[in-house]
Amino acid sequence: MDIFDKCYGFKEAQAARESGYYPYFIPIEENWGSKVQMKGREVIMCGSNNYLGLAQDPRVQEAAKKAIEKYGTTCSGSRLINGTFVLHEELEHRLARFVGREAALCFTTGYLANLGSISALLGRKEHILSDRYNHASIVDGIMLSTGLSGGSIKFHRYQHNNPEALEKTLASLPHEEAKMVVTDGVFSMEGDIVKLPELKRIARKHNARVYLDEAHALGVIGKTGRGTEEHYGLDPCADILMGTFSKSFGGIGGFVAGEEEVIDYIKHFARPLIFTASMPPPMIASVMATLEILENEPQHTRRLQQIARTMVREFKELGFDVGVAETPIIPLIIGDNEKTFTFWKVLFDNGVYANPVVSPAVPPDRSIIRTSYMAIHTDAELEQVLEICKKAGKQLGII
Repeated sequence: MDIFDKCYGFKEAQAARESGYYPYFIPIEENWGSKVQMKGREVIMCGSNNYLGLAQDPRVQEAAKKAIEKYGTTCSGSRLINGTFVLHEELEHRLARFVGREAALCFTTGYLANLGSISALLGRKEHILSDRYNHASIVDGIMLSTGLSGGSIKFHRYQHNNPEALEKTLASLPHEEAKMVVTDGVFSMEGDIVKLPELKRIARKHNARVYLDEAHALGVIGKTGRGTEEHYGLDPCADILMGTFSKSFGGIGGFVAGEEEVIDYIKHFARPLIFTASMPPPMIASVMATLEILENEPQHTRRLQQIARTMVREFKELGFDVGVAETPIIPLIIGDNEKTFTFWKVLFDNGVYANPVVSPAVPPDRSIIRTSYMAIHTDAELEQVLEICKKAGKQLGII
């Protein structure tokens, strides 16, 4: 036996490439924001998480250039040892203020923020309750916790966005034992919003902390883009709030925010922070520029929310099943994997790029075309997307 035998036997991807139905790892040759060039053709990008379009903002790009001139491209070290710039601390102070917390801590990616924070917080014989549709980085953080604590973490998964199911699970656990509920604010595949008021009430009743992943919520929902708590008109109520810079902030990186003592603990125990090089200076500077835009120009968020309402309504009127979508993440639920990939190809051949998503990213028999929209999409582009989706839907008997 050779450990590489499974690699040599993996033929599915190559077969898909040869058939022309392989939808992954297609390089973007040029990026103009709402449109990109792929395989030598211009297509409308409906598969990006650059929700506010700020990755193309000249102010953001200029901030990155200036940071390179002053600090270079990297420090080649982890935050713990030699990788903390004054820029890191400035950004953390500004993020904490933006989300209404005492302190914040930046990681090199959003994935690492969840992986590091969750694994640092969970200890032996402690309970973690996770929504079944939570992002993979949350699940991986729990898995790392299990490994670090010798397999003694108590991992409970509850029915998606179902407060009653959560309460049933919590009620079955000893009140005095340590517990944390972790949930996405906006779910990355379904495009729905967590029922945060009920979740927080139930968690408080059963002596549980709340960890809120706002990766797809910041800049997207709430009157000024401050996410799920603002969407519901709540004061800061999550005990830990996590965010990422690879969505509305138009960059890469992530952060967690909360009580100062809790953040300081994570800072000293999160392995993905201690053993990974820190966010590079140009990225820190660009995130600070987007944060300033978020704070002072809420019209970008308002435009995004208007687009979301329009596209949800239009897709429903065409006859598509969009599930419970209520944000710029709008899944077209197909169900059949082969039909999903065919739908993707019809879209791509007609000038629209969206994301085909199959199990395990979604439950079996619930494959989707994940469409997502940006504040910079024009009305004409959106009308074109709807027309091409209508063509594909009718051609494949989906609508």
